[in-house]
Amino acid sequence: MASVSLSSRLNKAVRQQYMSLPQGERVQVTYIWIDGSGEGLRNKTRTLDVEPQTIDDIPEWNFDGSSTYQAEGSNSDMYLVPVRMFRDPFTQDPNKLVLCEVLKYNRLPAETNHRMNCNKVMEQVKEHIIWFGIEQEYTLLGIDGHPYSWPTNGFPAPQGPYYCGVGADKAFGRDIVECHYKACLYAGVNIYGSNAEVMPSQWEYQVGPCEGIEMGDHLWVSRFLLHRVCEDFGVVATLDPKPMTGNWNGAGCHTNVSTKQMREEGGLEFIEQAIEKLSKRHKEHIQVYDPRGGKDNMRRLSGHHETSSIHDFSAGVANRGASIRIPRPVGQEKKGYFEDRRPSANCDPYAVTKAIAYTCLLHSEDMEESEEENIPAM
Repeated sequence: MASVSLSSRLNKAVRQQYMSLPQGERVQVTYIWIDGSGEGLRNKTRTLDVEPQTIDDIPEWNFDGSSTYQAEGSNSDMYLVPVRMFRDPFTQDPNKLVLCEVLKYNRLPAETNHRMNCNKVMEQVKEHIIWFGIEQEYTLLGIDGHPYSWPTNGFPAPQGPYYCGVGADKAFGRDIVECHYKACLYAGVNIYGSNAEVMPSQWEYQVGPCEGIEMGDHLWVSRFLLHRVCEDFGVVATLDPKPMTGNWNGAGCHTNVSTKQMREEGGLEFIEQAIEKLSKRHKEHIQVYDPRGGKDNMRRLSGHHETSSIHDFSAGVANRGASIRIPRPVGQEKKGYFEDRRPSANCDPYAVTKAIAYTCLLHSEDMEESEEENIPAM
């Protein structure tokens, strides 16, 4: 029997009795933010007297940063600045979810607030209408840390029948996947699709296309929804890029990228130019493609299990063992997008999309130092 949380076994019928009570004109707004780990999400809820119509209707708030790895106890108040609003699929309309940036006491961005600098870069490249689509892989675990539905003292059958599989012996945890999908649609997250992945109990969903800063906003809220749905089912969704050692696939956050020029006739030329630029900054990108400066990806980017080597840059058409993949239809049509397969499942999408936009559209080897100073550092 899979290990699930005790909370998930509480009587949901009793809960529903209270959840269905009317709330008048007052509205619950749940503030969501990234904590000091750069991976974890936190949230808390307050009441507003009327339903907010835009993000400007939601006031700033604060929290104790000493309890989220973000401040010292002697100076612990941090600011929550609302940046994007979504519908709440858990308490439903008119209640809201709001993603926030975190500022320190001096109004400077917290160390794990990569959104602010990402937004600055996206504003500088706005004319290129850069689109992103991210494939978020994750693995379901019991609360004991063991993959959900795996044998307690052993392993399931080898990889092969699980990718896009169907059947009780091939797809583990589909209820969670489908509930998460519906929650994203209800909330207004731009979810594109989902599928079972190569390793059993591993799944993927895609978010996008999103323009500029919206990519990070929508992916982070989709992650919050995933963790929240898993909480209801009593299991854990881990974004660890290599949750199981041995002959099992890792988990990535493959990032698909295109600009207006790439999507137009003859766009392959601009795709190839971008790949050439990325090839010259491989090390810099690896450092921001997971929260630990590349250490997490060291376990995943081995050159095996549909990954490239972390030490080498490579690119190819329809090659899932390359750093950058050009999809076969793109190669045939000579326009479209490319896929950066290096980001880890637990990456910060703000750091990833900022790095790609900067390298492909702003960085130049002969750029003067004075020009570099005006661009937020990677």
